[in-house]
Amino acid sequence: MKNKLRQLAVKLYARRVEGHLDPEQVPKHIGVILDGNRRWAKAAGNTTREGHQAGAAKIRELLSWCEETEVKVVTLWLLSTDNLDRPEDELGPLLTIVEGAVRDLAEDGRWRVHHVGAIEALPERTQQVLRDAERVAGDRDGILVNVAVGYGGRQEITDAVRSLLAKRAADGDTLERVAGTLRLEDIAEHLYTRGQPDPDLVIRTSGEQRLSGFMLWQSAHSEYHFCDVYWPAFRRVDFLRAMRDFAARHRRFGH
Repeated sequence: MKNKLRQLAVKLYARRVEGHLDPEQVPKHIGVILDGNRRWAKAAGNTTREGHQAGAAKIRELLSWCEETEVKVVTLWLLSTDNLDRPEDELGPLLTIVEGAVRDLAEDGRWRVHHVGAIEALPERTQQVLRDAERVAGDRDGILVNVAVGYGGRQEITDAVRSLLAKRAADGDTLERVAGTLRLEDIAEHLYTRGQPDPDLVIRTSGEQRLSGFMLWQSAHSEYHFCDVYWPAFRRVDFLRAMRDFAARHRRFGH
């Protein structure tokens, strides 16, 4: 009985929070660090695999909430480059869950899918899943979902600079000329998210208050929201609180 009353109270509170959201203050691009799967599993007496599966299942809910509030781009950090150093008995099952989550997003029919990350660092099977998802769901009109798999912010900037130098060399430029004419925009054009708006809001679950290298270049002027809830337990009311918190801030864009 107490649980039902608590759920009802949360629903009523969520409606009140949603009612006070200003549609003009909604972030257009949200980055989400999906943190806390293993800790949620441990606290619930479940296996690590079950924690990651619960986290993957939560993604559709999040995107549905984003649709309701007219968010246009969502970047989901599913697997970092650091995760690739885990033992095979840990990494293999995790990659399988990530692959399943990406397939589900592509097959859902509502969203576009775009991979961001160092694809060559991933196993061939995972690479193929990501390419297939982009091919199947890359031209839709729904939310653009960036799936960050094998992603690291430092690696992204390194790859961007490497790509820029290779292109300028192919165009016949010398290293001295590149150094003398390099602009911020030149590097931005070679990021994994080139052509997209930078994230207005970055959400991290689990109570950790750091970016851990997530979208280092793009988040220079982002607002941050750190939520104490583990990712599998993230609720609509938690999402709405993040949106309300964002709307209440006066964005200074570094000034």
